Amino acid sequence: MASDQLLVTGFPGFIGSRLVASLIEGRPQARAIALVEPSMADRARESARRIDSERIEVLTGDITDGRLGLAGEDYERLAGEVTAVFHLAAIYNLAVPFDVAQKVNVEGTANVLELCARAERLERLNYVSTAFVAGRRDGVVYEHELSLGQSFKNHYESTKFQAELWVRHAMDRIPTTIYRPAIVVGDSRTGETAKFDGPYFLLRMLSRLGSRGIPLARMGSDAPFNVVPVDLVVDAIAAVSTDPQSVGETLHLVDPEPLSSRELFEALAEEYAGRRPRLALPPAAADATLRFGPARRALDGIPRESLVYLTHAVDFDGRRASALLDRHGLRCPRLREYLPELVTFFREHEDDPAYT
Repeated sequence: MASDQLLVTGFPGFIGSRLVASLIEGRPQARAIALVEPSMADRARESARRIDSERIEVLTGDITDGRLGLAGEDYERLAGEVTAVFHLAAIYNLAVPFDVAQKVNVEGTANVLELCARAERLERLNYVSTAFVAGRRDGVVYEHELSLGQSFKNHYESTKFQAELWVRHAMDRIPTTIYRPAIVVGDSRTGETAKFDGPYFLLRMLSRLGSRGIPLARMGSDAPFNVVPVDLVVDAIAAVSTDPQSVGETLHLVDPEPLSSRELFEALAEEYAGRRPRLALPPAAADATLRFGPARRALDGIPRESLVYLTHAVDFDGRRASALLDRHGLRCPRLREYLPELVTFFREHEDDPAYT
């Protein structure tokens, strides 16, 4: 038996596939067990073949079912063999209905916790939350904080909050590290991403406005708009998951010097369109463009749920994460350092339906 048996959910997703590849590379004796829903099995097996099919087992199941939807012998095998769990599976859609988000994000996490509590050899649960469990809180949010009476912008935030509450409650009996990434964007070295959402909606807007000859309006506010590249998230989890000092920690994986949303839009405009926005457009007017008339058609495909992040004045303190990452020679690159790579990848693939 390999010394490390790593159970991973969220494979073959954008972060999950990269994380499994990193874990396999960094732990020569490790074997990964990817728990995937049946509809993703073929894609998962293909991803496993590209990485290392001999060291990755694709196991079909369902985190929303009791015992993870597994046959009895498979569930008992996991409970007896697994040494580390990486729980990434979640519904990330900002417009997700409550019942779907509740079932996957909350009940799915509870089922993973139940397995962890039974796992005889478990050394660590690595749970991927989100910085946006802060909900509508303003000002500085610290890593040790969670429940401070906040409300939420959408069901994604509220259910990830509920799930993290459950994870924290189990920390006294399950050794755990919680990771809270900001908005995850493409690779800082190649720009590669899996989907053009989040800040990429601003690039979609620039593309459509440019094709129609519409002057660029200033968007956003002085509020920080925090993004983090996928490679930093993967490298951080892979490194910190074996660090004994990280047990019991909650870590913000964030840009310590984020651009404001206004600075972000201006930087994207200069990089993509070669011009700076000239017209002033208040947030209320920007919201109206997504709901009414010709402007709505010009900006088709940009969801209203994303707009609130342009004006939400929240700043994530990540000093504990920074200290741990520094121990492993890691730092989060500042967005301006890799913005050209993100824009280049978008420009090369913006008409590819696979990224919509």
